[in-house]
Amino acid sequence: MTVIRRESPDLLALQELRGFDRQRIATLADALGMTAHLAPSRFGQAVAVLVRPPLCIDRTDTVTWRLHHAAAAVTTGRLTLVSTHLNPWSAYRRYREATWLAARYGRRGRALIAGDMNGLSPFDDAPPDAQDRDDRRAIAAFDRAGLVDLWRKAGVGSGLTVPTTGDVGDAFLPMRLDYVFGTPAVAEQVREVQVLRGNEIEYASDHYPVRVELDA
Repeated sequence: MTVIRRESPDLLALQELRGFDRQRIATLADALGMTAHLAPSRFGQAVAVLVRPPLCIDRTDTVTWRLHHAAAAVTTGRLTLVSTHLNPWSAYRRYREATWLAARYGRRGRALIAGDMNGLSPFDDAPPDAQDRDDRRAIAAFDRAGLVDLWRKAGVGSGLTVPTTGDVGDAFLPMRLDYVFGTPAVAEQVREVQVLRGNEIEYASDHYPVRVELDA
């Protein structure tokens, strides 16, 4: 929570919420001064979107089928944020999940799809021995649907999101697995995208968080 408090995001997409139920996510949200929408998972781990006042949640959407994990979507004003986590085990199922999510949310005027996509971009170099994570169809499906990879548009610094250095990322080679995609209307407003590093971030997770700044 130290990192989240320091960054104080207006919107926050979280994944890998193992053991979280609505009471636990509400407790976390209260401690952060935010409001939460949790999507539980039938087979994997829950995901969530948190919103900071004065923004309010106007509409929610929960997907607990078609996905190994889940997707949580929150609409606040004219913007929809989707938090998701694609299948870690099957490149083909990742592709199917990405295709479905792009079709469901990619036609909205102003939407973001963020999360751990567990795959490489067709535009990134593959690290040695990447194995099936080198299957690029999932990320290509978002691109083909007209969604914009916001890192490629406005990224600064290193875009690699795994592994962190705090003895929690040994399962990963250096690569970019975490993405934020935006519809063209949102992509026009992106100011900067940065992978946050250092201090508590190095041992808070095995993934680095991605911060996106949009013009109001």
